[in-house]
Amino acid sequence: MSFNILIAEDDEDIVKLIRLYLENEGHTIVHARDGVEALELFEKDRVDLAIVDIMMPRMNGYELTKKIRQTSNIPILILSAAQLDSDKILGLNMGADDYMVKPFNPLELIARVGALLRRFYHLGASASTHDEGKIVLGELTLDTHQLTLEKRGQPIALTATEYKILVMMMKVPGKVFTRMQLYEEVNGDVYQNDDNTMMVHISNLRDKIEDDPKNPKYIKTVRGLGYKVEKF
Repeated sequence: MSFNILIAEDDEDIVKLIRLYLENEGHTIVHARDGVEALELFEKDRVDLAIVDIMMPRMNGYELTKKIRQTSNIPILILSAAQLDSDKILGLNMGADDYMVKPFNPLELIARVGALLRRFYHLGASASTHDEGKIVLGELTLDTHQLTLEKRGQPIALTATEYKILVMMMKVPGKVFTRMQLYEEVNGDVYQNDDNTMMVHISNLRDKIEDDPKNPKYIKTVRGLGYKVEKF
């Protein structure tokens, strides 16, 4: 299946490499050389997934990610030379679904892009028969057809990764999911042994759905094992 992918990157050699592999997969590429141009393309054209560099002229990748998240929950993959955990955590907190460090293996990049697209755009169709497409848990209503979440009738904006994690756990309340299982749901066959990344996603979810994130009633940590959503 073909998707429209936005590449926001000012390094032409990197763009050519990514374009070669993605077009070989049948995808359509739109390219922006800075964050402002990328935002203009995003607002004008249909974009199914964005690959975003951090260090760009006029608007950096963090700010671009933040602005995209104001109106859309499309998958966003940050591709950056910044290697510190703080850089990765900041990107994820801004709303990115995945983070890769340069230099990168293009085959791994394609695998991650494919996993993000597959999980985000096919999950709703495959899960839409579950209770007529809605999962109700306490005050939360997850619509697996519209890919939306409401709490007490008020919409809650989720990133693609947050949505995938939550729908996996809400389908089977009370079941404990290991970090590996959650990673495989998010990234397909690509497993990152990085506890910090999953901790950030869980923390962001708690900030959005819990009345008191420090004393959560929905997403519980099972020490030494992983996470679960409580039964109600």
